[in-house]
Parts: sequence; structure tokens; C-alpha cells
Amino acid sequence: MSEYYQNLIEKLNTRFGDAITGSSVQFGEANIVVDREQLQPLAKALRDEADFAFEELIDLAGVDYSEYGDGAWQGPRFAVTYHLLSIKHNQRLRVRVFGDDDLPVVDSVVNIWAAADWYEREAFDLFGIVFDGHPDLRRILTDYGFIGHPFRKDFPLIGHVEMRYDPEKRRVIYQPVTIEPRVNQVRVVRDDHRYSDRATEEN
Repeated sequence: MSEYYQNLIEKLNTRFGDAITGSSVQFGEANIVVDREQLQPLAKALRDEADFAFEELIDLAGVDYSEYGDGAWQGPRFAVTYHLLSIKHNQRLRVRVFGDDDLPVVDSVVNIWAAADWYEREAFDLFGIVFDGHPDLRRILTDYGFIGHPFRKDFPLIGHVEMRYDPEKRRVIYQPVTIEPRVNQVRVVRDDHRYSDRATEEN
């Protein structure tokens, strides 16, 4: 299978040249890293050209690499990963595009794969990645008054604000978080025959 996808990688590098800044075969799938400025034309070619025919976008996800490899990551912090499927060729392809650290902006691919619509909204909501050209880029999972992007590695677990119903104002209000920070002890569950044998004897 790796040779099968290695052939695809070679074909992609030959066709797109400098638009692809990295390529590999990992976990039984072809992976390419695409220059952000070339995403739109490359994605359209991947969908339309008969040699590729990646007509289906299976998934799209944001990634925050800030703590990847215990902080050893040296590249840009944010990326968008596209999982493509060619039914015609029975092939899968993972495409990755990096955005800037301060304000990650990537071109929307809704005009190429309509399925990207809600996926891009999700990545915007959870990671703060802006998809330029998206027809309706707004939050999709968090509340309209939510502050921040909860899948970023530096987002506090207790959040920034909380909401509650105020009976005097007769509406939902937002206020600073009142939860006291705490550290929970991790409960270790051991798969050890000594404990299961003891439980059997006691019963």
C-alpha cells in the first residue's frame, strides 16, 4: 500500500511542483503540505483533473501545534488539514496548509467542496482560524457571547466567562468566571491480575 501512495506522491510533486512544500506517506495515506497562496488552484485541480479526481472532502480540521512534541515544534502554530477521497481511483489524500501564528487566515474551499462549509465554521469557532471567502463565517458550536477559541492549547479550562439566567433581568447574562481553579488527582486504573484475583477471592 505504501508503494501505491508513493506513486501518488510522485505524481502530485510532478504536477504541482513548488506549490507542494512537503510530502510523505504516513499511516498508509499520502500527505502533502501546500503553500497557502496555492491552495485554491491546487484544490480545484485535485478535484477536477482526471489523474486525481478527489471529488469528496471527507473532513477538515484545525490544528494547534504550540505544544506538539513537548514544545519541540518549530513551524507555524496553526494548520488546517483536509482529508480527501477519490472514489474513482480509490485513493485518500491528506492536505495540510499552515497559517500565521497571530491571525491564521486560509482561503475557504467551500466553492470547491460544498461540504467544507460547516467544517470551516467549526475550525473558526474552536481554533480562531479565519477562512477568507467563506459565505457565512460565524460560530457553530459555542454560544454567540463566547470569548476565545476553546481548542487552542492556551485556552483556560474554566474559560473566560460564564452565563446564567438572571431572574431580575429576565434574560441570560454573561459574567466573569466564578469557579475556583483546582487540580484533580488522576485516578489510575490498572489492568493487573493481582487486583482481579483478590476481588474474586473476596467474593
